[in-house]
Amino acid sequence: MAKGNKRKFGDFRYPMARLENDSDYLQIQVLEYQPPGFEASQTQSLRLKTSSESIKKNKETILGNIFLPIPESVTDSNGVTWGENSLNGLQASALGIVQDVITADDLGTGLKEGGKSSIEAAKSLVGDKGSISAINAIFGSAAVNALGGNIEPGDILSRQTGSVLNPNMELLFGGVQLRQFNFDFDFAPRDKEESEVIKKIIRSFKISMNAKNLSTTEGSSGLFVKSPDIFQLTYKTGSDDHLFLHRFKPMAMLNMAVNYTGAGTYATYDNTSPVHMKLNLTFQELNPIYSEDYESEEGKGGTGF
Repeated sequence: MAKGNKRKFGDFRYPMARLENDSDYLQIQVLEYQPPGFEASQTQSLRLKTSSESIKKNKETILGNIFLPIPESVTDSNGVTWGENSLNGLQASALGIVQDVITADDLGTGLKEGGKSSIEAAKSLVGDKGSISAINAIFGSAAVNALGGNIEPGDILSRQTGSVLNPNMELLFGGVQLRQFNFDFDFAPRDKEESEVIKKIIRSFKISMNAKNLSTTEGSSGLFVKSPDIFQLTYKTGSDDHLFLHRFKPMAMLNMAVNYTGAGTYATYDNTSPVHMKLNLTFQELNPIYSEDYESEEGKGGTGF
């Protein structure tokens, strides 16, 4: 390979039978990873550009295509994170005081307003025996812990009054998740040519999923390791995208496992190619799925992402 050329390996297909217009298959496009950097999105100045937006599907970033049969198990799972959250009345009151200070036009006014809020909060608690007990528990636990103890205000309050502060429990949105996909493929080459294609497919996946050791590059100091390649998966029917199955965002390959004794015993052809192999691939998307992603898919058919 000439110096400066990208590692393009071409296209491989298994099985090697001709693809018809109604043939369903999985296209795995291998792309050179493009880091997102710190550039802001053009549409929202506070949102950073994503890896997906940095990837340009052109001849410069596409390293090759691998065409495989649709796996026996085709699933997608979407998830988000929700978590329990609590905020008792005393904490809410303290938060209000802090907000008064922060939102004021200047620090002096903020401290003044915060002081007023503190006085009003204190007045509201004077006639409330439960609130006084709670405050005593807070200071009591602080004093005990200062002497090496380990006790929570709620423990003192429960022991003293048989009550605890109302935690005002809520289930709050905690964030998004990155989807993972696991695929299993069976390889049973029918001739020498097909076994060679399988070998090239396995080798191409191995090369693409692993990091690049820049110390072997001419002129490199060896200080850095470059990101592996990434993958764009697409369910296809003939030359078109599948009209029902879900879509994928660009993904990284997390794991690859090859079983060269797919039938349970070791057996090879005369060219040493195993007669049956199993390939397991695990991918994870580089970016989360958002509701707006489905709006951008309107009119394209399928179930979206």
